[in-house]
Amino acid sequence: MDDDRDRLNAAVTYGLFAAWALHDIEELATLPGWMRENVRRLRKRFPQVPERIWQAMESADEREFAVAVGVMGAIVASAAVAGHRSGGRSGFYQSTLYGFGLHGLVHMAQAAAVRGYTPGVATSPLVVVPFSLWARGRLRRSGVLRPTRARDAVQGLALAGAATALSHVVARRVLGRRRPVAPGAT
Repeated sequence: MDDDRDRLNAAVTYGLFAAWALHDIEELATLPGWMRENVRRLRKRFPQVPERIWQAMESADEREFAVAVGVMGAIVASAAVAGHRSGGRSGFYQSTLYGFGLHGLVHMAQAAAVRGYTPGVATSPLVVVPFSLWARGRLRRSGVLRPTRARDAVQGLALAGAATALSHVVARRVLGRRRPVAPGAT
Protein backbone atom coordinates (compact mmCIF):
# COMPACT_ATOMS: atom_id res chain seq x y z
CA MET A 1 0.00 0.00 0.00
CA ASP A 2 2.82 2.44 0.85
CA ASP A 3 4.45 1.71 -2.53
CA ASP A 4 1.20 2.68 -4.30
CA ARG A 5 0.94 5.84 -2.22
CA ASP A 6 4.59 6.72 -2.92
CA ARG A 7 4.07 6.23 -6.68
CA LEU A 8 0.96 8.39 -6.58
CA ASN A 9 2.75 11.05 -4.53
CA ALA A 10 5.59 11.05 -7.07
CA ALA A 11 3.16 11.28 -9.99
CA VAL A 12 1.34 14.22 -8.40
CA THR A 13 4.43 16.08 -7.22
CA TYR A 14 7.21 15.26 -9.69
CA GLY A 15 4.53 15.17 -12.38
CA LEU A 16 4.36 18.95 -12.04
CA PHE A 17 7.91 19.17 -13.32
CA ALA A 18 7.24 16.67 -16.12
CA ALA A 19 4.11 18.55 -17.26
CA TRP A 20 6.00 21.85 -17.08
CA ALA A 21 8.87 20.37 -19.15
CA LEU A 22 6.51 19.17 -21.90
CA HIS A 23 4.86 22.58 -21.98
CA ASP A 24 8.12 24.47 -22.07
CA ILE A 25 9.50 22.31 -24.88
CA GLU A 26 6.67 23.75 -26.97
CA GLU A 27 7.55 27.27 -25.86
CA LEU A 28 11.28 26.78 -26.49
CA ALA A 29 10.56 25.49 -29.97
CA THR A 30 8.12 28.22 -30.97
CA LEU A 31 8.42 31.41 -28.94
CA PRO A 32 11.49 33.15 -30.41
CA GLY A 33 10.38 32.73 -34.03
CA TRP A 34 6.77 33.52 -33.19
CA MET A 35 7.82 36.77 -31.52
CA ARG A 36 9.99 37.80 -34.48
CA GLU A 37 7.04 37.24 -36.79
CA ASN A 38 4.24 38.69 -34.65
CA VAL A 39 5.38 41.47 -32.29
CA ARG A 40 5.14 44.21 -34.94
CA ARG A 41 1.55 43.19 -35.80
CA LEU A 42 0.56 42.85 -32.13
CA ARG A 43 2.08 46.22 -31.28
CA LYS A 44 -0.26 47.85 -33.82
CA ARG A 45 -3.25 45.83 -32.68
CA PHE A 46 -2.71 46.44 -28.95
CA PRO A 47 -1.38 50.02 -28.63
CA GLN A 48 -2.42 50.16 -24.97
CA VAL A 49 0.40 47.75 -24.02
CA PRO A 50 3.27 49.76 -22.50
CA GLU A 51 6.22 50.34 -24.83
CA ARG A 52 8.67 48.80 -22.34
CA ILE A 53 6.84 45.47 -22.70
CA TRP A 54 7.25 45.51 -26.48
CA GLN A 55 10.92 46.47 -26.12
CA ALA A 56 11.54 43.63 -23.69
CA MET A 57 9.84 41.17 -26.03
CA GLU A 58 11.84 42.37 -29.04
CA SER A 59 15.16 42.31 -27.18
CA ALA A 60 14.84 38.72 -25.90
CA ASP A 61 16.57 36.19 -28.12
CA GLU A 62 16.80 32.40 -28.16
CA ARG A 63 19.73 32.31 -25.72
CA GLU A 64 18.02 34.54 -23.17
CA PHE A 65 14.82 32.58 -23.45
CA ALA A 66 16.66 29.25 -23.05
CA VAL A 67 18.45 30.48 -19.91
CA ALA A 68 15.18 31.85 -18.52
CA VAL A 69 13.51 28.48 -19.14
CA GLY A 70 16.37 26.81 -17.25
CA VAL A 71 15.89 29.16 -14.29
CA MET A 72 12.14 28.52 -14.33
CA GLY A 73 12.87 24.80 -14.48
CA ALA A 74 14.90 25.10 -11.28
CA ILE A 75 11.99 26.90 -9.60
CA VAL A 76 9.42 24.30 -10.72
CA ALA A 77 11.76 21.43 -9.79
CA SER A 78 12.22 22.96 -6.32
CA ALA A 79 8.45 23.17 -5.91
CA ALA A 80 8.04 19.54 -7.04
CA VAL A 81 10.69 18.36 -4.57
CA ALA A 82 9.06 20.38 -1.76
CA GLY A 83 5.74 18.81 -2.69
CA HIS A 84 7.15 15.31 -2.70
CA ARG A 85 8.96 15.71 0.62
CA SER A 86 5.80 17.05 2.26
CA GLY A 87 3.41 14.50 0.78
CA GLY A 88 1.84 17.27 -1.32
CA ARG A 89 1.28 19.58 1.68
CA SER A 90 3.90 22.18 0.81
CA GLY A 91 2.39 25.63 0.28
CA PHE A 92 5.14 26.39 -2.24
CA TYR A 93 4.25 23.26 -4.22
CA GLN A 94 0.50 23.85 -4.09
CA SER A 95 0.85 27.51 -5.08
CA THR A 96 3.14 26.56 -7.96
CA LEU A 97 0.71 23.87 -9.10
CA TYR A 98 -2.17 26.33 -8.95
CA GLY A 99 -0.20 29.03 -10.79
CA PHE A 100 0.85 26.50 -13.44
CA GLY A 101 -2.75 25.53 -14.15
CA LEU A 102 -3.94 29.13 -14.22
CA HIS A 103 -1.10 30.13 -16.51
CA GLY A 104 -2.36 27.48 -18.95
CA LEU A 105 -5.70 29.29 -18.99
CA VAL A 106 -3.83 32.56 -19.64
CA HIS A 107 -2.16 30.95 -22.68
CA MET A 108 -5.58 29.96 -24.00
CA ALA A 109 -6.94 33.48 -23.41
CA GLN A 110 -3.92 34.97 -25.21
CA ALA A 111 -4.57 32.77 -28.24
CA ALA A 112 -8.21 33.85 -28.23
CA ALA A 113 -7.20 37.51 -27.97
CA VAL A 114 -4.82 37.31 -30.93
CA ARG A 115 -7.19 34.98 -32.79
CA GLY A 116 -4.52 32.44 -33.52
CA TYR A 117 -1.66 30.35 -32.25
CA THR A 118 0.46 31.67 -29.40
CA PRO A 119 3.41 29.72 -27.94
CA GLY A 120 2.22 27.42 -25.19
CA VAL A 121 -1.39 27.16 -26.31
CA ALA A 122 -1.08 23.68 -27.81
CA THR A 123 0.06 22.04 -24.57
CA SER A 124 -2.13 24.15 -22.28
CA PRO A 125 -5.43 22.31 -22.92
CA LEU A 126 -3.67 18.96 -23.46
CA VAL A 127 -1.13 18.93 -20.61
CA VAL A 128 -1.10 22.00 -18.34
CA VAL A 129 -4.77 22.33 -17.39
CA PRO A 130 -5.59 18.58 -17.28
CA PHE A 131 -2.51 17.77 -15.18
CA SER A 132 -3.23 20.62 -12.78
CA LEU A 133 -6.85 19.55 -12.33
CA TRP A 134 -5.86 15.91 -11.89
CA ALA A 135 -3.13 16.69 -9.35
CA ARG A 136 -5.38 19.03 -7.38
CA GLY A 137 -8.07 16.33 -7.36
CA ARG A 138 -5.60 13.77 -6.02
CA LEU A 139 -4.44 16.20 -3.33
CA ARG A 140 -8.07 16.92 -2.41
CA ARG A 141 -8.92 13.20 -2.12
CA SER A 142 -5.82 12.69 0.02
CA GLY A 143 -7.00 15.45 2.34
CA VAL A 144 -3.95 17.67 1.87
CA LEU A 145 -5.19 20.29 -0.60
CA ARG A 146 -5.57 23.67 1.06
CA PRO A 147 -8.99 25.24 0.59
CA THR A 148 -8.99 27.43 -2.50
CA ARG A 149 -10.03 31.06 -2.20
CA ALA A 150 -10.18 33.83 -4.79
CA ARG A 151 -6.99 35.31 -3.39
CA ASP A 152 -5.24 31.99 -4.09
CA ALA A 153 -5.88 32.52 -7.80
CA VAL A 154 -4.35 35.99 -7.58
CA GLN A 155 -1.39 34.65 -5.59
CA GLY A 156 -0.90 31.73 -7.99
CA LEU A 157 -0.83 34.01 -11.02
CA ALA A 158 1.37 36.51 -9.17
CA LEU A 159 3.80 33.72 -8.30
CA ALA A 160 3.89 32.57 -11.93
CA GLY A 161 4.44 36.16 -13.13
CA ALA A 162 7.12 36.87 -10.55
CA ALA A 163 8.93 33.62 -11.36
CA THR A 164 8.82 34.49 -15.07
CA ALA A 165 10.18 37.98 -14.45
CA LEU A 166 12.90 36.64 -12.14
CA SER A 167 13.86 34.04 -14.72
CA HIS A 168 14.40 36.72 -17.35
CA VAL A 169 16.31 38.99 -14.97
CA VAL A 170 18.65 36.11 -14.10
CA ALA A 171 19.00 35.18 -17.79
CA ARG A 172 19.96 38.75 -18.71
CA ARG A 173 22.55 38.85 -15.93
CA VAL A 174 23.97 35.46 -16.87
CA LEU A 175 24.31 36.65 -20.46
CA GLY A 176 25.70 40.05 -19.41
CA ARG A 177 22.79 42.07 -20.78
CA ARG A 178 21.04 45.07 -19.37
CA ARG A 179 17.28 45.34 -19.24
CA PRO A 180 15.93 47.56 -22.03
CA VAL A 181 15.06 51.01 -20.76
CA ALA A 182 11.65 52.45 -21.57
CA PRO A 183 11.70 55.64 -23.67
CA GLY A 184 12.22 58.70 -21.51
CA ALA A 185 13.64 56.69 -18.58
CA THR A 186 17.19 57.17 -17.41
